[in-house]
Amino acid sequence: MSTVRIETDRLILRPTAAEDFDAWAAFMADDVAARFLGGAQPRSIAWRYFLMMAGAWQIQGYGMFSVIERSSGRWVGRLGPWFPDGWPGPEVGWGIAREAWGRGYATEGAAAAIDWAFDQLGWTDVIHSIAPENEASRAVAVKLGATDRGPGQLPPPLDNEPVNLWGQTREQWFARRGR
Repeated sequence: MSTVRIETDRLILRPTAAEDFDAWAAFMADDVAARFLGGAQPRSIAWRYFLMMAGAWQIQGYGMFSVIERSSGRWVGRLGPWFPDGWPGPEVGWGIAREAWGRGYATEGAAAAIDWAFDQLGWTDVIHSIAPENEASRAVAVKLGATDRGPGQLPPPLDNEPVNLWGQTREQWFARRGR
């Protein structure tokens, strides 16, 4: 697990590490950044979700990556493969800290994570659960070549949150990328 490391032009994607928590907690306390991720959380709840992600890596062998900005070494978000029990499909999701918005990090990192999910995890399909009013994430999904598959249903306690499922198959992804 600790040897997984993906480098893009501007990012390092790696499993969650203890030194990421302060930045993770600040990100999840931001009402604007966390709006479509279940809402802002106090540090104590952010800690539980942080450990949940680390546990996903331990139990499933994958989870969302910590996104590290190569130029500065700072934590700027989390993104990657996510498929908890009851989820509507294998997902690559993203959440970028507000101070790093507008730089294309979500698209760059998610593309690398989708490659990894198809190549290393053997996934044949990938979804993105996006709130209908989340224009920024819809734009990322479009840049990734995903199509809106319509309304989806998340498991409790998120079952009252409206989402559309965006996605594409492995074949669609690699055809678009020329592989």
